[in-house]
Amino acid sequence: MPKTIRFLTGITPSGTPHLGNFVGSIRPSVAASRNAGVESFYFLADYHALIKCQEPERVHRSTLEIAASWLAAGLDPQQVTFYRQSDIPEIPELHWLLTCVTGKGLLNRAHAYKAAQDKNQEAGRDLDDGVSAGLFMYPVLMAADILMFNAHKVPVGRDQIQHIEMARDMAASFNHLYGEHFTLPEAAVEDNVALLLGLDGRKMSKSYDNTIPLFSTREQLRKLIGSIVTDSRAPGEPKQVEGSALFQIYQAFATPEETAAMRRAYADGIAWGDAKQMLFERIDREIAPMRARYDDLMAHPEKVEAALQIGAKRARAIAAPFLQRLRAAVGLRSLSAVTHPAPATQKTSKAALPAFKQYREADGKFYFKLVAADGRLLLQSTGFDAPRDAGQSIARLQKEAGALQALAPLLTPVDGVPASEVEAALLALAAAQE
Repeated sequence: MPKTIRFLTGITPSGTPHLGNFVGSIRPSVAASRNAGVESFYFLADYHALIKCQEPERVHRSTLEIAASWLAAGLDPQQVTFYRQSDIPEIPELHWLLTCVTGKGLLNRAHAYKAAQDKNQEAGRDLDDGVSAGLFMYPVLMAADILMFNAHKVPVGRDQIQHIEMARDMAASFNHLYGEHFTLPEAAVEDNVALLLGLDGRKMSKSYDNTIPLFSTREQLRKLIGSIVTDSRAPGEPKQVEGSALFQIYQAFATPEETAAMRRAYADGIAWGDAKQMLFERIDREIAPMRARYDDLMAHPEKVEAALQIGAKRARAIAAPFLQRLRAAVGLRSLSAVTHPAPATQKTSKAALPAFKQYREADGKFYFKLVAADGRLLLQSTGFDAPRDAGQSIARLQKEAGALQALAPLLTPVDGVPASEVEAALLALAAAQE
C-alpha cells in the first residue's frame, strides 16, 4: 500500500442537503479530508444526475446548493481536489475506452438495472421499459470516475460495493489487454454511518418528505423541530429514548456529556416542548456559523464556481496526461510514429511514459531531448558546457510548473509539436513520480 492513499468520493447533486446528509456524509468526510497521508478527491457527479433528472434548472440549482453546503461545512478546495465531473472531459472519453472492454453480461447484473427490470416485470411491462442507456451504462461511468484518478479507496455503503467490484473488473480487463495502467480500487465500507430519523420517525429521506434542510433559517429550523412526532406522554412522565427521533437527532449533534444529560432528562419526564427547545439550540449552535458561510456562497455563486475551477485545474493536471497515455496504449496515437506493438501481457506502464534522453555531441557539449512514449521527438535542448547543467534543467522541467517558459532560451521547439503536447508530457512524468 502506498504511503499516500487516494480516497475518492462522489456526490450526486439531487435535491437540497438535509441534516441526515450532514451527519451521515458531509461532516465525517470533511473531517477525514484533514487526515495525514490521505489525498482526497471529491466530485459533484452531475453527469450521473442526468440519469434520473431531466430538469435543467433543478440540476443546476442542486449543484450550486450541494457545492456550497460542502464548502460551508469546511471542505477546503486548497487542500483537497473538489471538482465538478462535467469539467473533466477526459472522464467521458475514459468511459468509452472502458465500455469497449466491458462485457454486457457484467452490466446485466448491475443492481440498479435489475431492480428496474424487476419493477417492470411486476407491473407486466416490457423488461426494459423506461430503462435508458444511461442507467444501463451507469457502472461504467462510475468506474471511469474512480479509475481516472487511480483511487485506492472509495467510501461507500454496502449497497454500493458491487459498483467498486465492477470497476475492478473493468480495470483488470483493460490492464490484461493493454498493460498495467489502473490501480484496482477497494471499497471502504462505511458500516458506522449515522442514519437520522426524520420528522415522522422514519429514516430521514427526501423520498419520505420528512427532512430538515441543513441550512434552513433559524425560524424554519425551530418550526420543523417543533413538528417532530412524539408520543403522548405528559410532562413529568418518564420517556423512552429508544425509537425517539428527537433524542436520536440530539445525540448526533451533542457531546457524550450532553447526551447523558438528555437521557437523564427523559427519565425525569422532561416536557416534549422543552426537549425540542434543547434540540433546536444544540443544532443551531453547530449549524449557525456554517449557515452564514452558506448564505454568503449562495448569494455569490461565483465564489463556488472559483472553488470548483481550482479543483478542475488540479484534476485535469492528472487526467489529461493519463488519458494521453491510455490513448497511446490502445493505439490512438500519431500516424507519423512507427511502433512495434508489445505482446498483450507485457507490462507497459513505464514504456507508455515520455522520457528524457541526455547525450554528448561531437562539439563537446551536452544535450537532452524529450521523447514521447511512441518515440516522437517533442523537445530539444541547446548545448550545455557541463552534464550537470543539462541534468539540472531536466530536473526543473520535471518538477517545476513554470520551468518550460523559464528555460525557453535553452530549448529548441520541434516543428509540428504544439507546446500543449510538451506540457502534457511533462505532467505525465510528474504524475508518475508522485
